Amino acid sequence: MATEACKKNQITVNGQVAKPSKEVFPSDKITFRRDQITQILEVLAVPENRIGPKLTEIYIKNQTPKEAFEHLELLKLAKEHYRKTGDGRPTKKDRRDLEEYGNQSND
Repeated sequence: MATEACKKNQITVNGQVAKPSKEVFPSDKITFRRDQITQILEVLAVPENRIGPKLTEIYIKNQTPKEAFEHLELLKLAKEHYRKTGDGRPTKKDRRDLEEYGNQSND
């Protein structure tokens, strides 16, 4: 997943586009876009061996502004307000029922 993002020039390290084999050092800033948020991570240290994904939080510091996460929450709420998930497009019967209801209220 990260390799594909690097190949598409979606990840930068210190403002420069990163290749999948790019070596990072402490104090490097990694920038990428995920879930409509541009996230900024600072490398605190580099582990000597490979580690699991849960342990990466020890070695990085998330510097993404809190406003970005608040903006994402607003986007999610706006989408839910527009149309509930799973409702989809109204069926032909639903449209006829709505038209019939509209005609009854006008009479």
